Amino acid sequence: MSEKFDVIVIGGGPAGYVCAIRLSQLGLKTACIESRGSLGGTCLNIGCIPSKNLLNFSENFHKAKNFERIGIEVGQVKLNLDKMMKNKEKAVGVLTKGIEFLFKKNKVTYLKGKGAFKSANEISILFEGKETTIQSDKTIICTGSEPASIPGIEFDEEKIISSTGALSLSKLPKKMVVVGGGYIGLEMGSVWSRLGTQVEVIEFLDHITPGMDREISKEFEKILKKQGIKFQLNTKVEKITKSKNFVSIDTIDKEKKKNKLEVDVVLISVGRKPNTKGLNLNNVGVKTDEKGRVRVNKNFETNVKNIFAIGDVIEGPMLAHKAEEEGIAVAELIAGQSGHVNYDVVPSVIYTSPEVASVGKTEEQLKENKNNYKVGKFPFMANSRAKAIDEPEGFVKILADAKTDKVLGVHIIGPHAGEMIAEMAVAMEFGASSEDIARTCHAHPTFSEAIKEAALSVEKRQIHS
Repeated sequence: MSEKFDVIVIGGGPAGYVCAIRLSQLGLKTACIESRGSLGGTCLNIGCIPSKNLLNFSENFHKAKNFERIGIEVGQVKLNLDKMMKNKEKAVGVLTKGIEFLFKKNKVTYLKGKGAFKSANEISILFEGKETTIQSDKTIICTGSEPASIPGIEFDEEKIISSTGALSLSKLPKKMVVVGGGYIGLEMGSVWSRLGTQVEVIEFLDHITPGMDREISKEFEKILKKQGIKFQLNTKVEKITKSKNFVSIDTIDKEKKKNKLEVDVVLISVGRKPNTKGLNLNNVGVKTDEKGRVRVNKNFETNVKNIFAIGDVIEGPMLAHKAEEEGIAVAELIAGQSGHVNYDVVPSVIYTSPEVASVGKTEEQLKENKNNYKVGKFPFMANSRAKAIDEPEGFVKILADAKTDKVLGVHIIGPHAGEMIAEMAVAMEFGASSEDIARTCHAHPTFSEAIKEAALSVEKRQIHS
């Protein structure tokens, strides 16, 4: 007879492994099935962790090349791409093994293989040609997402690459086109640009980073242009053709003007799609929407009783930390507690240099919803710490309710924005006003003083600008 568990988690990414650990902490016999061969999902293996590793290395390389300007003479700076990639793999390996340790510590059963539904409470696992079956009272689908492509164009991960291929190039391209001006495309474009590649971004819309506060987006584009990245906005890719030595991209803009580019590598970064292939959802009648996402109710339960879904396979931003919060919430709900995710306070970060971070509503969303609001802004040019270390680009923007002064949204472009946004996420979680932030003492000299000054600026009483 097959082994029975209280809960089976299909997928060992941020949603799955966090959920499995929390379930076990709550006293439920839990198994986690992962097909990749290592835990951590896309984020840890081929996504946010290796990309941040390369972003850091490439930024250090770029800074080192310009040390002479600030009085540090180190001689010729050389790029060893092979060594850089090996360091990236080492970091990933350490972290994946760390999750395996956490599974053992928390008594989570880790099962390698491809999981699929045989029935509502029976899961088959295919591993190295052998099939086993396990049973559960409840099952959670958290199989993540995969890169989307342009219709008719397939990834070869050599000349036409996804974000996965962009993390593993064996040599430095002379020219690269990034199709899509979103978070992932700009991060990876930034990596290769700093290492010496000529990078050009093609975006269908009239602005980069769709969904971001437009004022921040414009500033971001301006800074990236200064760094050498080129942009073609309002432009559609019509055709991509591979030859032996290069890739040809045919484009057309909104004025119907056609153009052709020849580059070494094309990175297609036009979003991601839910990864539900091979789960046999039809076997049990689990419904999906028009985008292939699993439909769930407020408690993350599908239309089939005792089958749940979280993370990138359901509606919402495809962010690792959002998935982790859902993992904890659904585990606690299954255990009879009151798990909850506040989707109004989910931060997002672009890890370029400077970083871009946001939480809450954009100014465009507030206008669309006809909210009355106030705006406070403060430039890093006037921040003593930013000026002292020569990173003065960007600003902090705070949006507050015109009547109650409650903070509705915060947007930062500047040094360490990804760390700074946490202060405002906490503030918003507790319903803080801009006055609360303005009256909170911030250490000097720090980047976070720009947040305090932006809060003061909501009432036009900033001190240093």
